[in-house]
Amino acid sequence: MTTKLFHVSDVHFGAEDPEALAWFAERVADEKPDAVIMTGDLTMRARPSEFDAGGRWLRSLDVPVTLEVGNHDLPYYWDPVRRLFMPYRRYGAAEKLIERPLELAGVSIIPLKTTARAQLRLNWSKGRVGRDALDLALGQIADAPRGNLIFVVGHHPLIEGPTTGSGRTRGGARALAALADAGAHAVLSGHVHDPFDIPFDRDGWRVRLIGAGTLSRRLRKTPPSFNEIRVDGNRFETLLRTLSPRPVTPISAATDAGPMH
Repeated sequence: MTTKLFHVSDVHFGAEDPEALAWFAERVADEKPDAVIMTGDLTMRARPSEFDAGGRWLRSLDVPVTLEVGNHDLPYYWDPVRRLFMPYRRYGAAEKLIERPLELAGVSIIPLKTTARAQLRLNWSKGRVGRDALDLALGQIADAPRGNLIFVVGHHPLIEGPTTGSGRTRGGARALAALADAGAHAVLSGHVHDPFDIPFDRDGWRVRLIGAGTLSRRLRKTPPSFNEIRVDGNRFETLLRTLSPRPVTPISAATDAGPMH
């Protein structure tokens, strides 16, 4: 039995691409994935109207959805009181989808928070994995059904990948090592607006790092896109789906994650 996941990110309601959103919704309706994983930046400026529009769009897909919080989903620096003390008051129609673990056939989806309300550096858009967030994810991995593939989902790449954009995630390398030790098979992210699928090897265990592109107008090297992840037993592959003349491109082979042989 094959499990199909659609991994989408950085939709940026407020700077969204209506054609790309309609195309994605059509793909969901036609192909009926088992779940949609949204790895953050649902909005552009964390406005209530953006969250409501984004939440209504996600709910209209009519499949299980989990939504991570991206840096654009926190109030901006010029609203410090709301950012520091009430950052999650604006989520509206999207609220019940946020950091929602999912259990599918043979796959556990585990959220990992990579955003921070404040940091000891000027650029607060970059990632941070705190101890509490990591411990929560590790606990959920420990409770996952035995034998399931473990897909951890957050907004920022934990380490730098082959993209021009950067996560510069503080605590990311430590978190990735801990997730590998706990048995994670893949870590899904967004933020950099270009897709990738690369291996991370630690002590005989392989974790796949999978990044999604964007469905917004804020493009980099890749046309509007999302990832399709096909899971068959202990093997999975990533297909890049683009709104372009070449709509489906494999970006990884169907290989095992986990123990390296």
